[in-house]
Amino acid sequence: MKIISVETFTNEYVGLVRLRTDEGDEGWGQTSTYNSEITAQVVHLQIAPHVLGMSALDISEVNREVLEREHKFPGTYLYRALCGVDTALWDIKAKRANKSVCQLLGGSPSSVPVYASSMQREISPEAEAERLLMLKEADGYFAFKFRIGRECGHDIDQWPGRTESIIKEVRKTLGDEVSLLVDANSAYSPKKAIEVGHMLEDYGVSHFEEPCPYWEPDWTRQVSEALDIDVSGGEQDNDMRVWRHMIDTRVVDIVQPDICYMGGITRTLEVAKLAEKKGIPVTLHAANLSLVTLFSAHLMGSIKNPGKYLEFSIEGLDYYPWQDNIFSPDFKIVDGHLELPHKPGWGAEINQEWLSLANYQVSYTGSRF
Repeated sequence: MKIISVETFTNEYVGLVRLRTDEGDEGWGQTSTYNSEITAQVVHLQIAPHVLGMSALDISEVNREVLEREHKFPGTYLYRALCGVDTALWDIKAKRANKSVCQLLGGSPSSVPVYASSMQREISPEAEAERLLMLKEADGYFAFKFRIGRECGHDIDQWPGRTESIIKEVRKTLGDEVSLLVDANSAYSPKKAIEVGHMLEDYGVSHFEEPCPYWEPDWTRQVSEALDIDVSGGEQDNDMRVWRHMIDTRVVDIVQPDICYMGGITRTLEVAKLAEKKGIPVTLHAANLSLVTLFSAHLMGSIKNPGKYLEFSIEGLDYYPWQDNIFSPDFKIVDGHLELPHKPGWGAEINQEWLSLANYQVSYTGSRF
């Protein structure tokens, strides 16, 4: 059962990958979002030449071959591209077993608990609290994440006083029965992060994400050691050396790999297993409503050390218009849970209208593009 073609369908933001085999199998995957046409070039130039002709069922071997053959390119674009091939292979393998990917990996939940995740910093504390309340009442969310500080902010707030104000406003508006999470996106020095962290503790916030620049893991460890609140991180990381260091030295209390940044399901599972050995939960990063959230739900539903909930973006088409009409059925939230029907593979159909508008390239045995 050999891989005979690698196809990409891309626009500026989203890249889908279709693999076909000599036995008539077809699998769909996705590269990481943004600059997707650059990533597609990497798929065809640095991944397809190695995987064409390989077994579609030996996914670990495909990963090994690509990363060893391209060992001089250990950067994010290689992993972003590899994710498209890896996730398409998992789709094929699960379909052949007549199982969902989640079932193939040993899980079978009908739904996965999620937290409502805001991506906005320009929004006022009052407006943020109000829209979170509306979601709580409409869809039964019981956990919410919002943004504090300024992204890579060197201790500077998005505007003076916003962080203090939004923490107080969201807690007051949503009440004490919900779980609150915050994301600092590398905003603080250790001293400032600890100061903010104590305020978060005072307001019952349970999760403090990426408090310090992610490239300074020792800074983050200082914060996690100083606070009772759970400190999380790892969304930007794809190097297994970094992951081993992060987990072995307990830089964070919760690890947050992103399947698409990591290079797919296979390598993300490696991180989850490393964390499991150390008793560290995994709360996957899934910051938009492309296929990354679907991939993440299948994985979170199958691992032995899932976090309390999966990230689920609350930003609609007004904020991310490129999320529209990629696949069906659409995500469905019921009582704060993402429903997970167990149809074969990813359980999603790629919409032909979206494909018809995408830029197309193909690599196949004996040729390319």
